[in-house]
Amino acid sequence: MKSDSTPNELPAVNGWYELFSRGSRDWLRHSEKIREAVRGHLPQIVAGSDIINDGARTVRVPVRMLEHYRFRLRTPDESQGVGQGKVKPGDVLGQSGPGGGPRQKGEGGNEQGGAELMLEFKVDDLIDWMWDDLQLPNLQPRVGPSEEWELQREGWDRRGPRSRLDRRRSLKESFKRQNQEPDSPTFIDEDLRYRQLARRPLPAIRAAVFFLLDVSASMTEGDRQLAKTFFFWVAAGLRREYRSLDIVFVAHTTDAWEFNEADFFKVTGSGGTVASTGFAKVREIMHARFNPSTCNVYLFYASDGDNATNDQGTARAELEAIATAARYSGYIEISSGLRSSASETTRLFEAVGALGAPSGRYAVRGPDDIAAAVRHFFTLEAQAASP
Repeated sequence: MKSDSTPNELPAVNGWYELFSRGSRDWLRHSEKIREAVRGHLPQIVAGSDIINDGARTVRVPVRMLEHYRFRLRTPDESQGVGQGKVKPGDVLGQSGPGGGPRQKGEGGNEQGGAELMLEFKVDDLIDWMWDDLQLPNLQPRVGPSEEWELQREGWDRRGPRSRLDRRRSLKESFKRQNQEPDSPTFIDEDLRYRQLARRPLPAIRAAVFFLLDVSASMTEGDRQLAKTFFFWVAAGLRREYRSLDIVFVAHTTDAWEFNEADFFKVTGSGGTVASTGFAKVREIMHARFNPSTCNVYLFYASDGDNATNDQGTARAELEAIATAARYSGYIEISSGLRSSASETTRLFEAVGALGAPSGRYAVRGPDDIAAAVRHFFTLEAQAASP
């Protein structure tokens, strides 16, 4: 009877295991499908300005409702079976309308359709997914204050928690004692040695990121909104990655000003464009508060590319002074149309790149380019390819 009962118990155990395993697989598959759906909508989500204007901390994303695969019996009025439909090789299945175009309003019917769920996600979750493989370019440890520390092994002691008992060291102590006292017990409490750990501060990875925005009259409200959207997602992602991080917000027209974060995302302006004032303000703050020898300095500048003709020489000198001291200088050009030639600001950054200073450029022509711009500046492959 005993031998008969054991085989009967195994299927039950395997059944419970299979049930648990199937549930885990379904959950993981569901999570991955949602992740793919959100990633597919990232350009539209990132381009949305509601998060900046309204301070919303969640976004809604349409996700197709998932169903388990199953056999479905055909209806009585269907006369064609599998493989017998009126199609030819190369036809696209499941078109939503004539020509496979977007769904349009039409007459009521009884055809089967699909369903979508509007899921709400935290902005922090989107930042995690967006910044999975992104990081600051050319980041290197710098000497500076740090709140981070690590535990390092430092000697032994006769007292300590059981988990840090060093068996090999304890055995050596036992052998040493027995050599001196041959008739003594093999092990006594005095032979035990415990590893001691000490806190050691880690070298700080300090970084200062400058966001410089052109808010002159040539920048339309839509242009400024695109630039601020880019800055918003970059700031949110960097704060997720780094503890010791300072972000400085500067805007300029013919003059330049430093703003706090809240005011920076609301600022507007008028008048001409003198880029050198913005670069000079950045350089002034950099040397006053962030020594490039002890801090990684980065500059990201957003403009429509226009600059006063008589300012080119001064702007180039100011930008070169920043770029030679900074770890990286990035430029996004907000342009709604195609230029026949390089803009004044593009030529400035081309000159900086020709000097060998780490820099990069990206053209943003609409909301859908924001996510691509973020990835361009913060993906290692793109950083290596940037001039």
